[in-house]
Amino acid sequence: MLKNILTRGRSRSLNRTQKAAIAGVGTLGAAAVALTAVPASGQTTTSEAAPTAKVAYSAKQIQDVHAGVTGQLAGASQKVAAIEAKKEAATKTADKKSAAEKATAKRAAEKTTSRSTERTEVKKAAKKSYSNNLDGWIREARDIMKKHDIPGTYDGIHRNIIRESSGNPKAINDWDINAINGIPSKGLLQVIPPTFKAYHVPGTSWNIYDPVANIAAACNYAADKYGTMDNVDSAY
Repeated sequence: MLKNILTRGRSRSLNRTQKAAIAGVGTLGAAAVALTAVPASGQTTTSEAAPTAKVAYSAKQIQDVHAGVTGQLAGASQKVAAIEAKKEAATKTADKKSAAEKATAKRAAEKTTSRSTERTEVKKAAKKSYSNNLDGWIREARDIMKKHDIPGTYDGIHRNIIRESSGNPKAINDWDINAINGIPSKGLLQVIPPTFKAYHVPGTSWNIYDPVANIAAACNYAADKYGTMDNVDSAY
Protein backbone atom coordinates (compact mmCIF):
# COMPACT_ATOMS: atom_id res chain seq x y z
CA MET A 1 0.00 0.00 0.00
CA LEU A 2 2.82 2.29 0.88
CA LYS A 3 4.40 1.49 -2.46
CA ASN A 4 1.23 2.30 -4.29
CA ILE A 5 0.89 5.56 -2.46
CA LEU A 6 4.45 6.48 -3.19
CA THR A 7 4.02 5.52 -6.86
CA ARG A 8 0.95 7.56 -7.11
CA GLY A 9 2.67 10.39 -5.40
CA ARG A 10 4.98 10.80 -8.23
CA SER A 11 2.19 11.53 -10.59
CA ARG A 12 0.28 13.90 -8.31
CA SER A 13 0.65 15.54 -4.92
CA LEU A 14 -0.52 13.72 -1.85
CA ASN A 15 -3.77 14.68 -0.23
CA ARG A 16 -4.20 15.36 3.49
CA THR A 17 -5.31 11.83 4.37
CA GLN A 18 -2.41 10.24 2.66
CA LYS A 19 0.04 12.50 4.42
CA ALA A 20 -1.35 11.44 7.77
CA ALA A 21 -1.06 7.76 6.85
CA ILE A 22 2.55 8.16 5.85
CA ALA A 23 3.32 9.93 9.13
CA GLY A 24 1.70 7.12 11.07
CA VAL A 25 3.65 4.48 9.25
CA GLY A 26 6.84 6.39 9.97
CA THR A 27 6.03 6.55 13.63
CA LEU A 28 5.36 2.80 13.77
CA GLY A 29 8.62 2.14 12.02
CA ALA A 30 10.54 4.20 14.49
CA ALA A 31 8.89 2.37 17.35
CA ALA A 32 9.81 -0.97 15.82
CA VAL A 33 13.42 0.12 15.52
CA ALA A 34 13.40 1.22 19.17
CA LEU A 35 11.98 -2.13 20.34
CA THR A 36 14.67 -4.06 18.49
CA ALA A 37 17.23 -2.22 20.65
CA VAL A 38 15.76 -3.77 23.87
CA PRO A 39 17.43 -7.09 24.76
CA ALA A 40 15.46 -10.28 25.53
CA SER A 41 15.93 -9.90 29.29
CA GLY A 42 13.88 -6.67 29.26
CA GLN A 43 16.75 -4.45 30.33
CA THR A 44 17.99 -1.61 28.26
CA THR A 45 21.61 -1.34 27.37
CA THR A 46 23.72 1.50 26.25
CA SER A 47 26.51 1.29 23.79
CA GLU A 48 28.78 3.44 26.00
CA ALA A 49 29.11 3.52 29.83
CA ALA A 50 28.41 6.83 31.50
CA PRO A 51 31.51 8.53 32.73
CA THR A 52 32.23 7.95 36.43
CA ALA A 53 31.84 11.11 38.48
CA LYS A 54 34.79 11.99 40.63
CA VAL A 55 34.01 12.29 44.35
CA ALA A 56 35.68 15.17 46.05
CA TYR A 57 36.56 14.58 49.73
CA SER A 58 36.84 17.59 51.99
CA ALA A 59 39.00 17.39 55.09
CA LYS A 60 37.17 20.46 56.37
CA GLN A 61 33.91 18.56 56.71
CA ILE A 62 35.62 15.82 58.79
CA GLN A 63 37.23 18.46 60.93
CA ASP A 64 33.87 20.12 61.43
CA VAL A 65 32.30 16.80 62.49
CA HIS A 66 35.20 16.10 64.85
CA ALA A 67 34.89 19.58 66.31
CA GLY A 68 31.15 19.07 66.78
CA VAL A 69 31.61 15.78 68.61
CA THR A 70 34.39 17.26 70.74
CA GLY A 71 32.16 20.18 71.61
CA GLN A 72 29.34 17.84 72.60
CA LEU A 73 31.67 15.79 74.80
CA ALA A 74 33.01 18.96 76.40
CA GLY A 75 29.46 20.16 77.05
CA ALA A 76 28.55 16.80 78.60
CA SER A 77 31.66 16.92 80.78
CA GLN A 78 30.74 20.42 81.92
CA LYS A 79 27.23 19.24 82.80
CA VAL A 80 28.61 16.30 84.78
CA ALA A 81 31.08 18.62 86.53
CA ALA A 82 28.25 21.02 87.35
CA ILE A 83 26.12 18.18 88.79
CA GLU A 84 29.06 16.94 90.87
CA ALA A 85 29.72 20.49 92.08
CA LYS A 86 26.07 20.82 93.15
CA LYS A 87 26.24 17.48 94.95
CA GLU A 88 29.45 18.50 96.69
CA ALA A 89 27.96 21.87 97.66
CA ALA A 90 24.83 20.12 98.98
CA THR A 91 26.99 17.71 100.98
CA LYS A 92 29.02 20.55 102.46
CA THR A 93 25.82 22.41 103.33
CA ALA A 94 24.41 19.29 104.98
CA ASP A 95 27.67 18.76 106.88
CA LYS A 96 27.67 22.37 108.06
CA LYS A 97 24.03 22.06 109.13
CA SER A 98 24.75 18.82 110.97
CA ALA A 99 27.79 20.36 112.67
CA ALA A 100 25.74 23.40 113.68
CA GLU A 101 22.99 21.17 115.09
CA LYS A 102 25.54 19.13 117.04
CA ALA A 103 27.15 22.31 118.36
CA THR A 104 23.74 23.63 119.41
CA ALA A 105 22.87 20.34 121.10
CA LYS A 106 26.26 20.32 122.84
CA ARG A 107 25.77 23.86 124.11
CA ALA A 108 22.28 22.97 125.31
CA ALA A 109 23.64 19.89 127.10
CA GLU A 110 26.40 21.97 128.65
CA LYS A 111 23.87 24.53 129.82
CA THR A 112 21.69 21.79 131.28
CA THR A 113 24.69 20.26 133.04
CA SER A 114 25.75 23.69 134.24
CA ARG A 115 22.27 24.41 135.60
CA SER A 116 22.18 21.01 137.27
CA THR A 117 25.58 21.65 138.83
CA GLU A 118 24.48 25.08 139.94
CA ARG A 119 21.35 23.63 141.54
CA THR A 120 23.45 21.00 143.29
CA GLU A 121 25.85 23.67 144.50
CA VAL A 122 22.93 25.77 145.68
CA LYS A 123 21.54 22.81 147.58
CA LYS A 124 24.94 22.20 149.14
CA ALA A 125 25.27 25.87 149.94
CA ALA A 126 21.79 25.92 151.37
CA LYS A 127 22.74 23.42 154.05
CA LYS A 128 20.19 23.03 156.79
CA SER A 129 20.97 25.34 159.65
CA TYR A 130 20.42 24.68 163.33
CA SER A 131 20.27 27.04 166.25
CA ASN A 132 23.26 26.99 168.57
CA ASN A 133 21.36 25.83 171.64
CA LEU A 134 20.07 22.60 173.16
CA ASP A 135 17.14 22.39 170.75
CA GLY A 136 19.38 22.89 167.71
CA TRP A 137 21.98 20.40 168.96
CA ILE A 138 19.39 17.66 169.49
CA ARG A 139 17.79 18.25 166.04
CA GLU A 140 21.12 18.22 164.22
CA ALA A 141 22.26 15.09 166.07
CA ARG A 142 19.01 13.29 165.20
CA ASP A 143 19.37 14.14 161.48
CA ILE A 144 22.86 12.63 161.52
CA MET A 145 21.61 9.60 163.48
CA LYS A 146 18.92 8.95 160.85
CA LYS A 147 21.61 8.59 158.18
CA HIS A 148 23.19 5.82 160.27
CA ASP A 149 19.93 4.18 161.44
CA ILE A 150 20.54 5.12 165.08
CA PRO A 151 17.23 5.35 166.99
CA GLY A 152 16.31 8.01 169.53
CA THR A 153 13.40 10.41 169.90
CA TYR A 154 13.71 14.09 170.67
CA ASP A 155 11.98 13.67 174.04
CA GLY A 156 14.09 10.66 175.04
CA ILE A 157 17.34 12.50 174.27
CA HIS A 158 16.19 15.75 175.88
CA ARG A 159 15.10 14.00 179.08
CA ASN A 160 18.44 12.23 179.56
CA ILE A 161 20.47 15.37 178.80
CA ILE A 162 18.64 17.33 181.47
CA ARG A 163 19.24 14.56 184.02
CA GLU A 164 22.92 14.06 183.13
CA SER A 165 24.21 17.64 182.55
CA SER A 166 21.30 20.07 182.81
CA GLY A 167 22.07 20.99 179.21
CA ASN A 168 25.68 22.09 179.80
CA PRO A 169 27.94 20.81 176.95
CA LYS A 170 31.06 21.47 179.10
CA ALA A 171 29.83 19.47 182.08
CA ILE A 172 32.30 16.97 183.63
CA ASN A 173 31.85 14.51 186.48
CA ASP A 174 34.90 14.46 188.73
CA TRP A 175 33.57 12.48 191.68
CA ASP A 176 32.00 9.16 190.42
CA ILE A 177 33.80 5.87 189.90
CA ASN A 178 34.81 6.81 186.40
CA ALA A 179 36.48 9.96 187.69
CA ILE A 180 38.20 7.91 190.41
CA ASN A 181 39.48 5.59 187.65
CA GLY A 182 40.81 8.58 185.70
CA ILE A 183 38.21 8.56 182.91
CA PRO A 184 35.60 11.09 184.02
CA SER A 185 32.27 11.41 182.16
CA LYS A 186 32.01 14.49 179.92
CA GLY A 187 29.55 16.51 177.88
CA LEU A 188 25.77 16.71 177.56
CA LEU A 189 25.17 12.97 178.07
CA GLN A 190 28.22 12.34 180.29
CA VAL A 191 30.13 9.96 178.04
CA ILE A 192 33.55 8.64 179.05
CA PRO A 193 36.37 9.03 176.47
CA PRO A 194 36.72 5.29 175.62
CA THR A 195 32.97 4.98 174.95
CA PHE A 196 32.96 8.18 172.87
CA LYS A 197 35.84 6.88 170.78
CA ALA A 198 34.30 3.43 170.30
CA TYR A 199 30.83 4.73 169.33
CA HIS A 200 31.84 7.89 167.52
CA VAL A 201 29.43 8.62 164.61
CA PRO A 202 30.99 9.55 161.22
CA GLY A 203 30.28 13.11 160.18
CA THR A 204 30.63 14.51 163.68
CA SER A 205 33.50 16.09 165.54
CA TRP A 206 36.05 14.02 167.47
CA ASN A 207 35.84 16.55 170.29
CA ILE A 208 34.00 14.88 173.17
CA TYR A 209 32.68 18.26 174.35
CA ASP A 210 31.09 18.99 170.95
CA PRO A 211 27.33 18.80 171.75
CA VAL A 212 26.24 17.14 168.49
CA ALA A 213 29.09 14.61 168.54
CA ASN A 214 28.44 13.85 172.24
CA ILE A 215 24.70 13.24 171.67
CA ALA A 216 25.27 11.05 168.58
CA ALA A 217 27.94 8.86 170.25
CA ALA A 218 25.87 8.47 173.45
CA CYS A 219 22.74 7.50 171.47
CA ASN A 220 24.80 5.02 169.39
CA TYR A 221 26.05 3.41 172.58
CA ALA A 222 22.55 3.36 174.14
CA ALA A 223 21.11 1.74 170.98
CA ASP A 224 23.75 -0.99 171.20
CA LYS A 225 23.23 -1.63 174.92
CA TYR A 226 19.56 -0.77 175.54
CA GLY A 227 17.93 -0.63 172.10
CA THR A 228 17.47 3.15 172.19
CA MET A 229 18.20 6.18 174.38
CA ASP A 230 14.47 6.27 175.11
CA ASN A 231 14.93 3.17 177.27
CA VAL A 232 17.53 4.84 179.52
CA ASP A 233 16.15 6.30 182.77
CA SER A 234 19.30 6.47 184.85
CA ALA A 235 23.06 6.47 184.63
CA TYR A 236 24.25 4.20 181.87
